[in-house]
Amino acid sequence: MSTEELLAQILRLPRHERARLAEELLSSLEETDDEEVAAAWASELERRSREVAEGNVQTVDWGSARTELLMELEVRRARRAAS
Repeated sequence: MSTEELLAQILRLPRHERARLAEELLSSLEETDDEEVAAAWASELERRSREVAEGNVQTVDWGSARTELLMELEVRRARRAAS
């Protein structure tokens, strides 16, 4: 199975399952030996995943988030240039 095929299948999963999968994938990328830091991140990821799965947080699609971030960067750059 290709990466594209796998991704297509993953994107068809319910949101809470995608969140759990994302959590597991991100955890697998950690390269820290500090178990305390790893445990703290794992706890935080579990909390955030649970909040999304339970509908307790309002999610934002990537396009909207990206637009907001770019606008905020522009504002900050303008402030810095004016100083």
